[in-house]
Amino acid sequence: MKKDDQFRLGRISTTLSQAMAFYQQRRVQPLQMGLFLLIAAFAGGFAGAAEPTPPGWYTPAKKDTFLAPSAIVATADGQRAYVACEATAEVIVFDTATRKISARIPVAAAPSGLALSADGARLFVTCAAPVSTVCIVDTGKGQVLDRIPAGYQAQSPVLSPDGGTLYVCNRFNNDVSVIDLAGKRELRRIAVPREPISAAITPDGKQLLVANHLHAGRADADVVAASVSVIDLAAGKVVKEIALPSGSTLLRDIRISPDGRHAVVAHVLARFHMPTTQVERGWINTSAGSIIDLANCERLNTVLFDSIDAGAATPWAVAWSADGKQLLVTHAATHELSVVNFPALLAKLSKIPAKLAPGQPVDYLAASRTAAEVPNDLSFLVGVRQRLKLPGKGPRSLAVAGGRAWVADYFSDTLDEVELAGDRARVTAVALGAIPQMTTARLGEHYFNDATICFQGWQACSSCHSHDGRVDGLNWDNLNDGIGNPKNGKSLLFAHLTPPSMWLGVRSNSFVAVRAGIRNSLFTVQPPEVATAMDDYLKSLTPMPSPHLVEGKLSPAAERGKKLFFDEKVACADCHKGTLYTDLKFHDVGTVGKYDQPTDRFDTPSLIELWRTGPFLHDGRAATLREVFTKFQNGDNHGVTSQLTPQQIDDLSEFVLSL
Repeated sequence: MKKDDQFRLGRISTTLSQAMAFYQQRRVQPLQMGLFLLIAAFAGGFAGAAEPTPPGWYTPAKKDTFLAPSAIVATADGQRAYVACEATAEVIVFDTATRKISARIPVAAAPSGLALSADGARLFVTCAAPVSTVCIVDTGKGQVLDRIPAGYQAQSPVLSPDGGTLYVCNRFNNDVSVIDLAGKRELRRIAVPREPISAAITPDGKQLLVANHLHAGRADADVVAASVSVIDLAAGKVVKEIALPSGSTLLRDIRISPDGRHAVVAHVLARFHMPTTQVERGWINTSAGSIIDLANCERLNTVLFDSIDAGAATPWAVAWSADGKQLLVTHAATHELSVVNFPALLAKLSKIPAKLAPGQPVDYLAASRTAAEVPNDLSFLVGVRQRLKLPGKGPRSLAVAGGRAWVADYFSDTLDEVELAGDRARVTAVALGAIPQMTTARLGEHYFNDATICFQGWQACSSCHSHDGRVDGLNWDNLNDGIGNPKNGKSLLFAHLTPPSMWLGVRSNSFVAVRAGIRNSLFTVQPPEVATAMDDYLKSLTPMPSPHLVEGKLSPAAERGKKLFFDEKVACADCHKGTLYTDLKFHDVGTVGKYDQPTDRFDTPSLIELWRTGPFLHDGRAATLREVFTKFQNGDNHGVTSQLTPQQIDDLSEFVLSL
């Protein structure tokens, strides 16, 4: 038996005894201990489960037949809705009176966002690609008039109030484009922390609020959270980062109320400081909306869309009614829509004190006694929110006009029409075409993003790996390798090609990990075809080209870094070898931390697409790759970099970030 295999088996066999010792030291009652062991045995969390033989590398099936609506915008009168269809690279025009498609407009690439001019004459479509395109559509003619280049994975186009400027989030460039529409050219880029995914402009046109999908720092800090950037458009720079509660991640959408007084951003609020021993009551993930007071650009508070016994996983799209009295949020993983009475919500928040006055009697029955407790209150929206089940699957985009909401469903190719008038909203489904014909991989993508296969709908696989199988940037204390040793979430790209799984290799391959994940993270038992479909989806993931490339090639700095990487004296390629830059072995690279065992050895990850998987190292202690080579280098165990100059460190980092 190989030494690495001995280590792996030894690690698995000792985890149960470590867990028993942990509980014995803390004098856990026998009943609690019995329940813990029962759960462990049922979940296969400590002993190895039966391991299917991994088949060969993924062979794509024939092209799926579906639309995948990714964005929607409606005319002010509500007579037409424009729906961006990601899979067919087109925008369809939907007549809301006849409930039929009246036109189809081909665009440059997969459309990711829409913005409509105030008069409805022009439609601006971001088409996401490494070099994205903004298509300007004449809605009267149904034709693309002009094309303007934008950044990497452009999305969320926002028009200035005067209609002269377009702002576009370039997700993987970590910046926002400012585009002059008269001159049809980009004026400047404004840098933001990380992965700008949505933006909204104040009615006076002075400020742009940008939701950053992920946090940009280290993951082992006490407070870890993504932020909302406030851009002063006259100055052309970020003037403030609005802090969200610790655990705020996977921000999706931000919208400003019609009166310009508030903004709401939808996001996951993760409880990453807790061991993942249970999922109920929001123990692992909750679904939140953070309310921003725009008078002083401060977070007013954060409310949860979940209920006590029913999660509302993956809050995605946000919209307001024309009068600002209704706040609408879709829940993409539980296929629901929240309709919130916003004035009533504000009134309820206003009654919660910032802190208890000295001598004030404590009401222990109150869920939220102070404002700081509201983000933990699963009952706060009771009485001010309608929670509607939608007939469609994957509600990722939302438009409100003419007293109705139109929700576009990514997986079912449907629109949900929601009548907002009256005491109770009414929902009707409208098909955009034939029933989608999905390959197993597409079905697996659906399951991966579906929280209805989780106990009480608290989370989906995408709650920790984002919707595309990558990262949430957080450290999690999962039970598969014991308690008390949190580790940074890994990208699932190439997971089926780089066994074993997990940092300590406690799952021999990703086939085992997928099935264990359903049991241990979703806390349910699913038919075998669910895991099989997820396998196909994960195997279908392909790497995206790095934004560090220059016209698809290594920059001069990266070329210099490549020579260093393969230099025998630097020795990076000793472990990061082959086409995936991994030897599939465990190594001690001097990064054992205070929560690890002294004998721990960590799996060598692939370096492909490392540029989008930070923070780095098994515990996310390094915010940048440069810190891996300098600040957290220990005795040249992780490559021999101590003799390199600062310029050489930068070059080496540039090469690795270009993979």
